[in-house]
Amino acid sequence: MAMTSGGLAEGEPMLDINTTPLIDVMLVLLIMLIITIPIQTHAVKLDLPVDQQDQPKPPVDPVKNKVIISKSGHVYWNAEPVNLVRLRQYLNITTTMNPVPELHLQPEPDARYELVDEVLAVTKRANITKMGFVGNEAYSEF
Repeated sequence: MAMTSGGLAEGEPMLDINTTPLIDVMLVLLIMLIITIPIQTHAVKLDLPVDQQDQPKPPVDPVKNKVIISKSGHVYWNAEPVNLVRLRQYLNITTTMNPVPELHLQPEPDARYELVDEVLAVTKRANITKMGFVGNEAYSEF
């Protein structure tokens, strides 16, 4: 018994196209296309936070900075010893910030007046507008 499609009589030509080889060729071409396309790498660049112990503390605080004048003749900017030239550099940085950070001046009671005067002169030349004296209660003994 021979297979016939639909109601076709024996010996009539088949009118349907055999699509199996076409599908096989398309699948091979698709696999070749997938293999030859370069792999796309999608990278997302992130700035991850650095460990706080490894990162040095910035010299200028954006909110407030403290200048301490010790009785031994040293000037400290946020607890770091500085000279008057470095103090002026830090003060110049603060004037360019927006908003301008406060400057807290805290001379020790036994500090030399000449050094306090020099620090005040440096702050005046740097055009500091937000400055205040901290620790005035230490002078109540005099």
